[in-house]
Amino acid sequence: MITINNNQTRRKMEMKYENLSPFELKNKLIALADKHHDTSLWAMLNAGRGNPNWIAATPREAFFSLGHFAIEETRNTWKDKDLAGMPQKEGIALRFKNYLEKHPEAPGVKLLENVLAYGTQKMGFEPDPWIHELVDGIVGDNYPVPDRMLQHLEQVVHNYLIQEMCDGNPPAGRYDLFAVEGGTAAMCYIFDSLIANKLLSKGDKIALMVPTFTPYLEIPHLSRYQFEVIKINATEMDEEGNHLWQYPNSELDQLKDPHVKALFTVNPSNPPSVALKTESKDYLTEIVQHHNPNLMIITDDVYGTFVNGFRSLMADLPFNTLGVYSFSKYFGATGWRLGVIALHQDNVYDHLLHELPHAKIEELTERYESVSLYPSKIRFIDRMVADSRQVALNHTAGLSTPQQVQMGLFALFCILDHENRYKKLTREICRRRQKLLFEGFDRSLPDNPYNAAYYSQIDLAIWAKQKYGDEFVQYLQTTYEPTDILFRLAEESSIVLLNGGGFGGPEWSIRTSLANLNDEAYCEIGKTVKKTFEKYASAWREQKESENNSQN
Repeated sequence: MITINNNQTRRKMEMKYENLSPFELKNKLIALADKHHDTSLWAMLNAGRGNPNWIAATPREAFFSLGHFAIEETRNTWKDKDLAGMPQKEGIALRFKNYLEKHPEAPGVKLLENVLAYGTQKMGFEPDPWIHELVDGIVGDNYPVPDRMLQHLEQVVHNYLIQEMCDGNPPAGRYDLFAVEGGTAAMCYIFDSLIANKLLSKGDKIALMVPTFTPYLEIPHLSRYQFEVIKINATEMDEEGNHLWQYPNSELDQLKDPHVKALFTVNPSNPPSVALKTESKDYLTEIVQHHNPNLMIITDDVYGTFVNGFRSLMADLPFNTLGVYSFSKYFGATGWRLGVIALHQDNVYDHLLHELPHAKIEELTERYESVSLYPSKIRFIDRMVADSRQVALNHTAGLSTPQQVQMGLFALFCILDHENRYKKLTREICRRRQKLLFEGFDRSLPDNPYNAAYYSQIDLAIWAKQKYGDEFVQYLQTTYEPTDILFRLAEESSIVLLNGGGFGGPEWSIRTSLANLNDEAYCEIGKTVKKTFEKYASAWREQKESENNSQN
């Protein structure tokens, strides 16, 4: 059990942990916050992790009702006690339609009726192959074929990405999709394939837009990568000196260097939870067009659905951008591990593969010769699929088919939600909690059209300057470690927050997840942070008074 007995002990412990990832530091804070093993409502307010406390229920209901029909289909093929057969394609759409009509009150049936109609009427799918893909997929009795993503479901999720990541206005052409085990798997596959395919090499220069999700800061320094990292800092401020969490042109100008081979961004950002403004995207487009046309951009857009009119870099710079989207946060599905990599069919990655020196092309030909008669023609996204299974196991690659079916039902649920009822609900939850947090903290909440409100990152040094002045900020930074308030909150109030400095942000900033606690918790967190901070101010005043008395 961790205990803190005095300021000296506290500071030694904080210095010991200051190099830990925020998510590892969180475990230490949880141990402090949970030390009394209290099970009451206020026992521990863990706002350190972004797992939402809501779920999308209707597409899950549809999933399980579809599963019941699927099992009936398997038993119609072969029924021998606990053993059943494989669902048959011929006539399955009609049997599915009849099943839905016989079970009108079953959970999720209305969505399933609309799924059948959407596939056949809107997408032009043949009814039997469409429904058989869903049924066979949910049963999970076959390897994923195609391995990159099931044929019909790829088209469905493509439409979802066009709606949500391209604001319904996509560039010309299509994206190819690779269904993966969540956004974290996508990160691993992308980094590994960039290295394996000689598009990045050890020591290459890459750029990160910061603050950002901690693994993006940590992965580039691993021994297999050892990239030279350039940070693009979100340093724009408003007239009152508050962070806007946007990137001035002077920071983006670093990308004009053609030696910067790749740019990694989380958009909307984590933890500021602010989307890249239109002016910055336009300026970035100019940089790519006129200075660094081969820049590879990797954008992680998991929070995009929480911003009005969101438009990803994969929509504005489709040739250069590889998009990553996870279904985890919006649908409350972190346990499902559902994500997708999207790459436009006309892209810089394939272009750079063709431009590699002959010796490297020969080396890659040898790497992929077991999976194709023409390995040099394998596209980058398909190489990622093979690389995800060490190439030799390419025939077993692909996200499990039940996962793909649930992903497709999530996507269809939102595509068919023409009034955006679910989207309005989730956005309102986050914005309401953010407002309560700021009210408790006695701060005004700025109006920001790019605000996703999934997290809140507050720079306490700026707040302290505005409230107490520069002299107090100097005292604070000299006397305490930036993580001191996190340990105090955990030990004294059982509140767990994360340090913004661990995400490449201001050292004295704190990150609060607005997704995973009940509404009333956020006002309490804000009040407690304010009260805890006042203790620093009281200690500062006492020190000043003591110094004045000694001088007199």
